[in-house]
Amino acid sequence: MYVRLHIVVQGYVQGVGFRYFVYHHATKLGLPGWVRNLFNGDVEIEAEGERSLLESFIEEVKVGPRSAHVKDLRIEWKTYENKYSAFEIL
Repeated sequence: MYVRLHIVVQGYVQGVGFRYFVYHHATKLGLPGWVRNLFNGDVEIEAEGERSLLESFIEEVKVGPRSAHVKDLRIEWKTYENKYSAFEIL
């Protein structure tokens, strides 16, 4: 089943290569979407694809790169819209 995933990652996640980490894992899994820093220090992610692949992606995001400290993930499952052709860092 194809779905869309929206995540807000809280913790020490800016200035530590987090967006590049997310980009690497999303492209490795073939998931299109985007990642961006938010002004409050959080990182926002949206991706689409097979739910099982997105669940694997969530497990990677929970860990993050070595220098990051993920405190919490706010996860929202949405309707698949097929609106992305690739994964990008915004």
